[in-house]
Amino acid sequence: MLTKRSSLLGKSALGKSVLGKSVLPVALLCFAPAVTPVLSQTAGSQKPAEAAPAQAGTSSERDAVLAKMNHSATGFKSAQGDFDFETYTKLVDEKDHQQGRIYFRRGDKGVDAAFNIVGKVPKQVVYKDGLIRIYEPKINQITERDVSKNKSDVEAFLSVGFGARGDDLVRDYDVKMAGWETVNGTRTAKLELVPKNEKIRQTYEKIVLWVDPERDVLLQQQFFEPSGDYRLAIYSNMKLNSNLSDDLFRLKTAGKPTIVRP
Repeated sequence: MLTKRSSLLGKSALGKSVLGKSVLPVALLCFAPAVTPVLSQTAGSQKPAEAAPAQAGTSSERDAVLAKMNHSATGFKSAQGDFDFETYTKLVDEKDHQQGRIYFRRGDKGVDAAFNIVGKVPKQVVYKDGLIRIYEPKINQITERDVSKNKSDVEAFLSVGFGARGDDLVRDYDVKMAGWETVNGTRTAKLELVPKNEKIRQTYEKIVLWVDPERDVLLQQQFFEPSGDYRLAIYSNMKLNSNLSDDLFRLKTAGKPTIVRP
């Protein structure tokens, strides 16, 4: 990335300060510490497919979507697929992209999530058992942050769009049905979420989800900041409820990496 700009999240359940354009995927931006910023748009990246224009939605449709999510969430176990993360900085009118693969599963002990970021600055990000670990192979360093004290809040945030119940969304957000959009050939419900927690609103004033309610899985997710910056996540080739091995949620390191615990 060409610029470095800090963004403070405050001492809320979402964690401490991170770089506004950190290399971490959207879902973990709130919880992990700052690490080396992206240098530029990943080589060979492609512009994500744009969604078709939205069709108007109603409050009754919203309730039907949330009810469907409640039903689908009971059978949700795991998801894996490809991602493209776009971060936009309004001040310099600049966009950065990261591509890679996401793995997510829900078990008796909670949520596990892993992101493998490819490109000029490859990274592995793993959340498991209340611990976030980021491995940067170019400098052979692991950054760790223990978020176990806020484990339930972290996992609730990670689960937004990945097996989350509609009732959970209504509990934590003011939810508006913004219509229906076709994303990569799938009809999705476009939901606008305004956080009820004031501290979270100071960081993200609005979150937009493009959800396939039939499978209770995200195809797009966008976080809007009060500054005009945003973070957009686009998911593709999503595969649900396959057995994901424990190995997918372990860092693949070389030699003896340095471990940093901010």
